[in-house]
Amino acid sequence: MSTAASMSPISQKVYKAICDAIAADKLILPTMPEMAIKVRDAADDPEVDIKKLSGIIGHDAALTARIIKVANSALYRGSQDIQDLNMALMRLGLATTSSLAIGLAMEQMFQATTDMVDKRLRDVWTISSETAGMCTMICKFQTKLRPDMAALAGLTHKIGILPILQFAEHYPALLRDGMTLDSIIQEIHSLLGARILTEWDFPPEICNVPLSHVDFTRAADKADYSDIVTVAMLQSLAASAQRFGDLDYSTVTAFDRLGLDFDIESAIAEGVDDDMAAAMKLLN
Repeated sequence: MSTAASMSPISQKVYKAICDAIAADKLILPTMPEMAIKVRDAADDPEVDIKKLSGIIGHDAALTARIIKVANSALYRGSQDIQDLNMALMRLGLATTSSLAIGLAMEQMFQATTDMVDKRLRDVWTISSETAGMCTMICKFQTKLRPDMAALAGLTHKIGILPILQFAEHYPALLRDGMTLDSIIQEIHSLLGARILTEWDFPPEICNVPLSHVDFTRAADKADYSDIVTVAMLQSLAASAQRFGDLDYSTVTAFDRLGLDFDIESAIAEGVDDDMAAAMKLLN
């Protein structure tokens, strides 16, 4: 887990510069998209119903199409295909639809005016959405936690990269030095991500995810959303023939709490990768 003291000197310098810029209102932390705010406000209304929520989401054609696609996915598919938003909401339920809509509405934040930053942001969104799909599958079949909240955790676990790239846009030399920028992102995005989600008033169990999901040996009484994101991230990497550095997966405590085998490569070899591939496409 990243702390200011454990960072490299360059990461400490950039982190301090970003925090100073935020304090001086020279760098604005990302704000939730308007659609996400509307959906969350509606979800907080005890009198909200499917018709009201459908009316809000229905103003965004792209978001509507994504919600319908999720409702027809293998994880939620019923006896008939969903053709419209009202049917999708009835299948998914208000809580699931609200969380998914909030998360998916954030995709618009992962865009930039320069090609170099835009590509990086789109890559981050792709990874986040794939992780969210994996989170949904793991949560639904391995825990009593809420799959919609797990998906939201997956979609937002890298949100701290946004202000780093926003900052880097003002320093072309840093943008051109991809290895240094990658190292800085790896060391400080979790701290910024936790700060952003806290300012957005997300539940504590989601705010903790950016920091906790990379604390591979942390102790916890029971499985939580950080565990789900940890395993989903590692499984997504393995599905694309990658590993998280030299990490010994047998030391990752999240696997034990979720009751899963840490030998991911073996599971993939036995055909579980088909389910993984489907889950990773869930929110794309």
